Amino acid sequence: MSERLQPGDTAPAFTLPDADGNEVSLADHKGRKVIVYFYPAALTPGCTKQACDFTDNLDLLAGAGYDVIGVSPDRPEKLAKFREKENLKVTLVGDPDKKVLEEYGAFGEKKLYGKTVVGVIRSTIVVDEQGKVERALYNVKATGHVAKIIKDLAI
Repeated sequence: MSERLQPGDTAPAFTLPDADGNEVSLADHKGRKVIVYFYPAALTPGCTKQACDFTDNLDLLAGAGYDVIGVSPDRPEKLAKFREKENLKVTLVGDPDKKVLEEYGAFGEKKLYGKTVVGVIRSTIVVDEQGKVERALYNVKATGHVAKIIKDLAI
C-alpha cells in the first residue's frame, strides 16, 4: 500500500510520456502551480467527464497560474485516442508501470461496487510553485470535482 501525500511534502518528481510520446516532467512546471490528477482509465465514462471538466476550465485554471496534468496507467496510443475522441486540451500522461501512481499514493486498495479491489484511486494533488504538495485529495468523485477544486482554491 502506498503512502498518501500530505500538504508540505515534496511532490515526487516524474517524467512520463504524453499522448504524443513526448516526455512531460513535473520539473518542467517549476515556478507554476500544478494540479496533478490521477484517474483509472482513458475512454471510460467517469474519467471522460473529469477530463472534459478540466478541459472546459483550463483557461480559468491557467489564468490563475495552474497547469493541469492527468495521469493514468494508459499507454500514449490510448491517450491520443482519448484526446482526439473527446477533444481534450489537458495534458495527459501515461504511467503503465504505475510507479508514479504509487509514489503519489494514488494506487492501492479501494472499494468498487462494494468489493475491495486494487487499482487507481481517483486523486488530485495540487503542487505549489516550489514543488511542495499544497493539497492532497483522495477518493474524489469524477463528477463535480473540478468545480469543487476551483471553489476550494478560490479561483
